[in-house]
Amino acid sequence: MLNIKEIEDFKKQLSFNLKEKQVIERLNVPHDIFLPLIFSIKFGGDWSFKENSKKVMAIKEKITRFDEEKMIGYTLENVFLFNNPVIKDHEGEVHRLEKCGNKKEREIVKRPYKITIDAEYTLKASLNPMTKKITLKRVEGPFEFKGSNAYGVSHEMEHLLGNESSGESLFDFEYEIED
Repeated sequence: MLNIKEIEDFKKQLSFNLKEKQVIERLNVPHDIFLPLIFSIKFGGDWSFKENSKKVMAIKEKITRFDEEKMIGYTLENVFLFNNPVIKDHEGEVHRLEKCGNKKEREIVKRPYKITIDAEYTLKASLNPMTKKITLKRVEGPFEFKGSNAYGVSHEMEHLLGNESSGESLFDFEYEIED
């Protein structure tokens, strides 16, 4: 038997899902294109999927704003939804540990430090935890990402292009104790 809080939480979730459906219809975006954005908003992280010739990915960027005088801040999340993305340029090489959902353990992979991307259609969703608003806006590229966001773009593009990375095993590491 559900308690009152569980029922209220369920009602909130249903209301939120209905508002999502209304936003998708208002933006005139096919439902399946919107899916990676919904996953990024609800579950966090970067997401992608491909179906026939359609490729879609969502890349999450975090920006923390902090007021030193008031000692309060928030982390704004910008989620970029790219329909049929294309990498225009990439620079640098960063060796990092990654684990993809398809793999059992993390691997050492090489990613670009900076990447420039464009798409047929790009939507930006800004999630502000202070105002509890998700602001949606169509934006034009190209877009440049550095560091973690560039790694995310590179990783998701591999999924979309069917080129799964193959890195070095985590088990190649050796433990070392410093005195």
